[in-house]
Amino acid sequence: MTPSYDPPAAQADLDRMLLDTVGVAPAEASHADLMQATARLARRQLSERWVQTQAAERADKARRVYYLSMEFLIGRTLGNALAALNLRDAAADALQGHALQLEEVAEQEADAALGNGGLGRLAACFLDSMATLGLPSFGYGIRYEYGMFAQHIAGGRQVEHPDPWLADGTPWEFPRAGVNFCVRFGGWVEQQGERALWRHAGEVAAKAYDMVVPGHGTHKVSTLRLWKAAAPAHIDLHAFNSGDYARAAEVKNEFENISWVLYPNDSTPAGRELRLRQEYFFVSASLQDLLGRHLLEHARLENLADRVAIHLNDTHPAIGVAELMRLLVDEHAMPWAAAWAQCQRIFSYTNHTLMPEALETWSVGLMQHVLPRHLQIILRINQEFLDQAAQVRPGDLGFLQRLSLIDENGERRVRMAHLCVVGSHKVNGVSALHSELLVKTIFADFASLYPERFTNVTNGVTPRRWLAQANPGLAALLDRTIGADWRLDLRQIAALTRHADSGALRAAFAIVKHANKGRLAAYVERELGIRLDPASLFDVQVKRIHEYKRQLLNLLHVVTRYQAILANRQADWVPRSVILAGKAASSYHMAKQIIRLVHDVAAVINADARVANRLKLVFVPNYGVSVAELIMPAADLSQQISTAGTEASGTGNMKLALNGALTIGTLDGANIEIRDKVGADNIFIFGHTTAEIAALNHGGYQPLRLYEGNPALKAALDAIAGGQFSPDEPDRYRGVVDALLWGGDHYKLLADYDAYVAAQTRVDALYRDGEAWVRMAIANVAAMGSFSSDRAIREYAQNIWGLAPRDLEPHAR
Repeated sequence: MTPSYDPPAAQADLDRMLLDTVGVAPAEASHADLMQATARLARRQLSERWVQTQAAERADKARRVYYLSMEFLIGRTLGNALAALNLRDAAADALQGHALQLEEVAEQEADAALGNGGLGRLAACFLDSMATLGLPSFGYGIRYEYGMFAQHIAGGRQVEHPDPWLADGTPWEFPRAGVNFCVRFGGWVEQQGERALWRHAGEVAAKAYDMVVPGHGTHKVSTLRLWKAAAPAHIDLHAFNSGDYARAAEVKNEFENISWVLYPNDSTPAGRELRLRQEYFFVSASLQDLLGRHLLEHARLENLADRVAIHLNDTHPAIGVAELMRLLVDEHAMPWAAAWAQCQRIFSYTNHTLMPEALETWSVGLMQHVLPRHLQIILRINQEFLDQAAQVRPGDLGFLQRLSLIDENGERRVRMAHLCVVGSHKVNGVSALHSELLVKTIFADFASLYPERFTNVTNGVTPRRWLAQANPGLAALLDRTIGADWRLDLRQIAALTRHADSGALRAAFAIVKHANKGRLAAYVERELGIRLDPASLFDVQVKRIHEYKRQLLNLLHVVTRYQAILANRQADWVPRSVILAGKAASSYHMAKQIIRLVHDVAAVINADARVANRLKLVFVPNYGVSVAELIMPAADLSQQISTAGTEASGTGNMKLALNGALTIGTLDGANIEIRDKVGADNIFIFGHTTAEIAALNHGGYQPLRLYEGNPALKAALDAIAGGQFSPDEPDRYRGVVDALLWGGDHYKLLADYDAYVAAQTRVDALYRDGEAWVRMAIANVAAMGSFSSDRAIREYAQNIWGLAPRDLEPHAR
């Protein structure tokens, strides 16, 4: 199957693949068989491109970037691969010979359970852009067998089940039988003169599995190398033959569980130890791999920093700083000072949170138990760093305590974000506001020492996945209107503004949006049994469930709206379908309570005949990439309502706006930059700013006074706390409300409630004017040009990694 194949040749190639690799007669092939065969046709070309790319990079002795991330939320691969290989039409023709649409076959593929939220989806977008820009690059992560979890809802409650996405295998991975490394844990350290000898207590094998990430408009690809943990000896055969089957598999399970689950519950000592082992496992394997590649190509390590850039995506891979030092000093006998100079030129670090409690730390005791040599290295790095800092501000012990890699307050803990900052030559935030706040708050002392080390790279999303693939109707409309170059240069989408006065464009845009809403409504009815009206306003909040993201504020508005409809049933209400989705961490009680509250409120509202179709509330379970590809093109309103100063950037805000949703949001994260691009008249901004939130905190914030002074707010909270939505257990949500009224309302929901409800009233008024709404939606799409992951990766390459991205040529379909 090649781009020039005619339909009979394409079908013949597909049928041959069914016979040769799937092992089924074409006439008997199931949908799943056809997905496997189509994927393997694409895989064949991906393999050729991977071999060509690696050969060219070896010949060039290319400088490479290695992107280390705990998550890569890549979703389904088939659609993206076919588009990148220019095989989509040929595949569709071949499948028509089996009386099937390509979309039917693509749905047979499971989402790769390699991530959870924005962090992982950002990493996936970045790999797409690295390949498209021709950057020599590897992504490194873990081959999770069961993902984080598959979310099911039972009685309104989140229930976590394993996500066995590999149960039937995947056609997209290439096992690398000859690539495996030993990763060691525990034990003690012996000093033999100047040399430290780590006497480890256990070890696990890291086995490599590659997924090829194709570039678009190029034959270049990027590699996502994932590590699977394998015990050195699979079972204790003696125990097995003696009938002790549990002990026979004990060692195997003890080590192989490292790559079973993303983010194991860390509320127990065993869970915390497993997390640390996970992070070290993939970092150590990755660094051993890249050092081996470098030595094969260059035969020496003195030029390592000239040929290698390592990027740490958040603090999870932070132990890489100590591990590279261990490998260079202990394994390759490089002098300490030379090794440290290399490290500081090689590493760069992206911070993704401003919340101190979210910055990863490990107890010194746990680090000593699991990684004793690394603790030694970290303590030496810390001592040398503090000695330098003391020369800048002599006698300022508070300054040194804040900078120290070891938190000495209470249980001694290693501050992994501090290790990243000290060990990197560049540290970036992910939106202009976030980067500004980084150097004013959590990293202020570091910024005073190293002001040149800190920079900003605002996040971006790939338009190939989030517009061309997720929203083919809108993509086709754009192609007809402005051409197809926007796929490789999203700035070209600004040309849409030249057609803003076209009634034909607005009509076509509205038709596409209505069709996308109909598709989502059909999915919701099929999966949940709830009927949504595609003519209603689709009000969407889809993201990880967390208090700072304020899904609860959204619910307060829903309850307020419900009560207002009941109080004035004759009014001309704008019909609204409120759609939420997202997972709560398995140990996060409050987030799980919010999910349950959503379902309880929905059960009451959706069953109330007095409301009719004027208000519906649904929660779409098991949110992931494929579900997002359904929801985002259908959204009319994008809820980005986090407390100002808490969201680093967000990328859902970009994806939704790119698909024609209008944003209701606070001045937080990338919302500010979106407002600046779309214009203040084309976005619904509300709420306190970061500075105003800080003033509330310092001025003695009193949420109870807001509650007593606002009848609508009081009525909504009283209904929730009093059991109107949980009559079988009236006090079910008393704790949720008490956290707002008596627990300080940490994320200022009550402070922003009035402004939020007023902004929602403005939303209603605009939606009544269909022409004005569509005009504003088109303006949002046209303004999204700077929010491409291609732009972000170009900035990383030029300003941080020291690589030259290729100039993109016009797209040829």
